[in-house]
Amino acid sequence: MKENIFDVLMYLFENYMEDEIEILPDSDVVRTELLEAGFEQIEVNKAFDWLESLSLQRAIKTSATPAFRIFCSQEKAKLDLESRNLLMFLENSGILSAANREIVIDRAMALENEEISMEKLKWIVLMVLLSQPDEEIAFSRMEDIVYDLIPTYLH
Repeated sequence: MKENIFDVLMYLFENYMEDEIEILPDSDVVRTELLEAGFEQIEVNKAFDWLESLSLQRAIKTSATPAFRIFCSQEKAKLDLESRNLLMFLENSGILSAANREIVIDRAMALENEEISMEKLKWIVLMVLLSQPDEEIAFSRMEDIVYDLIPTYLH
């Protein structure tokens, strides 16, 4: 089976994270289920590492006013112009805070060998918002975008 870390994350999101990231039952049971579903051990381990790193990001708090974000060359290589525009749109529309934007960028960059398409970026945003406390409204708005319930217009 030729799945990657993002496929494992999507499987976990769809099957375990509907409400909150802490809902994951015993990780050994989940790992066994993933292996039985055909995912490779290395990809399963990377997905759990990715989620663990995401859970550590919760303590980030911003006290600064909105600022201009300059992307480094590695970020530009990973996130094309359309993806960067999506992040700006989400921040300007109040779905992403500056802190959550940085977490999204961090989690996208952590997917080392992955190409980050617009669809993948939307899912990463959704997973980040799910992991953050008090982001239910932003999560709901982003969920509408992910499931194409409302169109995303980027100017």
